[in-house]
Amino acid sequence: MRLNEYRIMWVLVFFDLPVVSESDRKAYTSFRKNLLKDGFDMFQFSIYVRHCMSHDQADVHIKRVKKILPKKGKVGILRITDKQFGMMEIFEGKEAVDAKPPPQQLEMF
Repeated sequence: MRLNEYRIMWVLVFFDLPVVSESDRKAYTSFRKNLLKDGFDMFQFSIYVRHCMSHDQADVHIKRVKKILPKKGKVGILRITDKQFGMMEIFEGKEAVDAKPPPQQLEMF
């Protein structure tokens, strides 16, 4: 067992995909729907996040994202700890907004 195996993680997926042609829009829609199907939530229009209970679980979801990468555009994947995510300051306009608590997940072994 690795030292960080059970550290709570967040996986962030950032993307900038073309939507000029109909095939581009279909690829964008498919990518976005697959992220949602894998448990990611929209943080901003092109930023999706997923809470993972361990480093290994984050690896699984990162591999899934890599399998569905569209042919065009840019996609970034970032893994951060729960503590780092919690230190994020979020603003709407000039007012600070409380970040939502992480979703509660039930894991079956």
